[in-house]
Amino acid sequence: MSWLLSRVLMLVLGTCIGGWIGWWLGHWMLAPPLAAGLGAGVAVALMGLWDAARAHRLVNWLRGDQTDDAPRLAGIWGEVAYRMERGLRDRERRYERERQQLEQFLQAMEASPNGVILLDDQDQIQWCNRLAADHFQLDPQRDKLQRITNLVRYPAFVSYLQSRQYNQPLALQNARGKAHLQVLMRDYGVGGECRRLILSLDVTDRERNESMRRDFVANVSHEIRTPLTVLAGFIETMASLNLTEAERKRVLHLMQQQTLRMQTLVGDLLTLAQLEGSPRPAADHWIAMDPLLARVSADARALSAGRHEVVCDRLTQVEVAGVETELLSAVANLVSNAVRYTPEGGRIELHWRWLGEKGGEIAVVDNGPGIAREHLPRLTERFYRVDGSRSRDTGGTGLGLSIVKHVIQRHGGELRIDSEPGKGSTFRLLVPANRLRHVDSGAMGDEAAPAMLASREDDEAA
Repeated sequence: MSWLLSRVLMLVLGTCIGGWIGWWLGHWMLAPPLAAGLGAGVAVALMGLWDAARAHRLVNWLRGDQTDDAPRLAGIWGEVAYRMERGLRDRERRYERERQQLEQFLQAMEASPNGVILLDDQDQIQWCNRLAADHFQLDPQRDKLQRITNLVRYPAFVSYLQSRQYNQPLALQNARGKAHLQVLMRDYGVGGECRRLILSLDVTDRERNESMRRDFVANVSHEIRTPLTVLAGFIETMASLNLTEAERKRVLHLMQQQTLRMQTLVGDLLTLAQLEGSPRPAADHWIAMDPLLARVSADARALSAGRHEVVCDRLTQVEVAGVETELLSAVANLVSNAVRYTPEGGRIELHWRWLGEKGGEIAVVDNGPGIAREHLPRLTERFYRVDGSRSRDTGGTGLGLSIVKHVIQRHGGELRIDSEPGKGSTFRLLVPANRLRHVDSGAMGDEAAPAMLASREDDEAA
């Protein structure tokens, strides 16, 4: 009520001023009653002009953008200006809070691992995140307020949208043909408006892994069932027939071969499981390359038994950071494959080469029959064989190259295969530069000498 008190005081003050003016005029010029009336009129006019001026200032502020403070006025107009300014500022703060909440909500949906699309009651796109735009080839800005059925025209999607039956997700393949999507829809809205939320998830890796799991189980079952069937048949033969000593030895030899085959298969499966479940090896344990290559070449000569010419680089003066048993297994797998599949009299080479800033490579080269181009992308798949009968005859499990790929990937590298029918094959293990270092021959340690000496003697004997 402060404005009412100020109003009364102003009225009293105006009346006093008007009375004084009236007394002065009455004393000198007019009759007292007329002078008093004239004084009161002047006082009211002055007060009206003052109010009009304050009201004009307030109206000018309201006509602007209200970014500045409201005019500081006395009386009721000051109270009105203060109340209006406070209401505007409260509304601005509420708007800013709601804007920030909406921005945070949209940022959360943008960070979602799912694609998110919001549709209005006319199936028009109100908003979508970048992941959904990538899934359905949309533009978040250009396609806003467009009917989604005009942009996503898969018959299965349109039928799913129009069915209003969203209990089960929809499996969909996107337009690029490389990704499998899982689409789920939900209705929402208030006040009779039926809006829709569309969630999309890329399940390509899941589908691929599931397919690989099914193939893996089927292949393992097949690979183990074959030797088990052979063993069961031999056991039944020995139990039901009177075999000669020569026949019995032959059956036992074949049974031993099948047993070793199963043991090798189980060992390779365990190795793969260990590689897939273990963290990447640290780059703080250094392994000398020369004794490793010397050991692999010695094993290759023993496996070849003089049927091939085996050539290995000497004095690479390189150390690689990683797990020695894994790297030895990877290189040995490549060399043993070359020995198994290269015809007698062929040549097998084991090389090291620096690649500058890219690191280096271990290459296993043979002049065997080679591999057709269509088989190269699938060679590292488990149990994949170019020629199944030939692989089993040579004792392979179909897991060697898969092990090699996992080993080199765990060390940050890559396996590359170049081959052409009739021109042999080249398998390269690319090792990154951060896992390699050059050392002097004298700093490699005494443990490298025996393996290198034995390999050198094998070369001289060959």
